[in-house]
Amino acid sequence: MAYSVSDIPDQSGRVVVVTGSNGGLGLETAKALAGAGAHVVMAARNPRKTAAAEAEIRSVHPSASLEIVPLDLASLASVRAAAQSVLAAHDRIDILVNNAGVMATPESQTADGFELQFGVNHLGHWVLTAELLPALLRAGAARVVSVTSTAHHMGTSVDPDNPHLKGKYGAWKAYGQSKLANFHFAIGLQREFDAAKVSIASLVAHPGLSNTELQATSVDATHGGLSQRFFHVLAGSTGMTPAQGAMPQIRAATDPNARGGEFYAPRFVNNGAPVRRPILRVFDLSSGIRKLWQVSEAETGTKIDVAVAAGR
Repeated sequence: MAYSVSDIPDQSGRVVVVTGSNGGLGLETAKALAGAGAHVVMAARNPRKTAAAEAEIRSVHPSASLEIVPLDLASLASVRAAAQSVLAAHDRIDILVNNAGVMATPESQTADGFELQFGVNHLGHWVLTAELLPALLRAGAARVVSVTSTAHHMGTSVDPDNPHLKGKYGAWKAYGQSKLANFHFAIGLQREFDAAKVSIASLVAHPGLSNTELQATSVDATHGGLSQRFFHVLAGSTGMTPAQGAMPQIRAATDPNARGGEFYAPRFVNNGAPVRRPILRVFDLSSGIRKLWQVSEAETGTKIDVAVAAGR
């Protein structure tokens, strides 16, 4: 069954946090949820760009309830400060969309010394989710949506002995690892929720080939890298619009029939309506999740303990 913005149930009274909500898929997600009545926390890095995104949403939905929280996923100090700002303002969070990310960048490090793509795409979201977990649990039936990519199929599970690919770095190799980490995180988080017997749900989504700023940013970061330019041109010629590409994560966040552990993506892999897709790569799923948890806890010094967060 097709799912569109008009199918989103009334979100009035709900608090939603969307990372990277100042452009691309994040902006479209924030716009759709604000239009459905939610209070949307726009957690993003660039203040000028975020202000422009807020103005764009208000031009479509003048009465939108919006809040801006600075968030730089390349700095755990910024992540923790953003989480504390959200928690100070909101006792509960109904939806967290871990959307922000970078793609196929040259080798570089975050403020904490992590490989940039793994640090931004996964480790920053790991800490943000852990910090916001008590408020998510207080919502009763909250959802956490992690955004992956078809590139997770070419990724390998994180290596506990070399999670930052030192001496083995490749731009697409690192991107694939980070997107598989997003996939493993979503499924692993649902397993944690199930074990703790809480009603919160973790889902995963990917946008297919969408013509967003991600491709252009990747080209700029690599000074016109050949493969980056190829995907930029491909997205521009055959990719879906950002609004279309955002629909899988919007459906995962809002469809009343969606359940924890499910995967939403375009019907035809990289194009099409948002539908539930099967979980593939099950042969190394548990092993990948176990290694990801080990590395994430060790690198960030932060554990995700659902029972403790639930006050048990």
